[in-house]
Amino acid sequence: MGKIIAIANQKGGVGKTTTSVNLAASLGALEKKVLLIDADPQANASSGLGIDVDNVEMGAYQLIEHSSKAEDCIIPTSAPHVDIIPAHIDLVAIEIELVDKEQREYMLKNAIHHLKDQYDYILIDCAPSLGLLTLNALTAADSVIIPIQCEYFALEGLGKLLNTIKSVQRIHNKELDIEGMLLTMYDARLRLSNQVVEEVQKHFSDMVFETIIQRNVRLGEAPSFGESIINYDVSSKGATNYLSLAKEIIKKND
Repeated sequence: MGKIIAIANQKGGVGKTTTSVNLAASLGALEKKVLLIDADPQANASSGLGIDVDNVEMGAYQLIEHSSKAEDCIIPTSAPHVDIIPAHIDLVAIEIELVDKEQREYMLKNAIHHLKDQYDYILIDCAPSLGLLTLNALTAADSVIIPIQCEYFALEGLGKLLNTIKSVQRIHNKELDIEGMLLTMYDARLRLSNQVVEEVQKHFSDMVFETIIQRNVRLGEAPSFGESIINYDVSSKGATNYLSLAKEIIKKND
């Protein structure tokens, strides 16, 4: 039985999509079967794995509104053992369209729950908001990874996200767990980066992954080639970090 992990933080630019793409590719490189669901209308996880997002006919939008079966939305990627359900800009409309639907928070869960038998890990790249799309992802997920950038406003909004997770646990998904908080964009030369790491580890101790994702030029370059860091430059610091994170998650779940 596979595990569904949402990657969520309502703050933009904290490394959610970078983490979704490269964690998926790293788990795949470690021979785990992975499905990545792009639940962000910006569709960066899809383009980051080489999908032509302008020509997506069946993807996350059709999946969530139940007009297509999950199996019909799945596309293989260039990353070994990694499939994707891509996004398209039309996903923007889903928030409005779901408002009047019954059980609107469970649309994604109902569409993908049977896929847990087919994959070791299903990762959901969430939009940078706490709207219905993210709520659907948290309701469908077994756990959530929270990326936190090692910068000044790192902890801003974290309380709001944790309250949302508590609310989802109470009302929609009592099994939802925090897989871990992931420190990203770390620069050892900056005192501020080190202060953020200390602060987060002091406040959240066991909830924080041991692996820290360092700032890395190659990580930033890879998406423009439609590749994960594992395909683009497996010897880079970014690839080493994400492989380490994948191993930590596998060890935790074995």
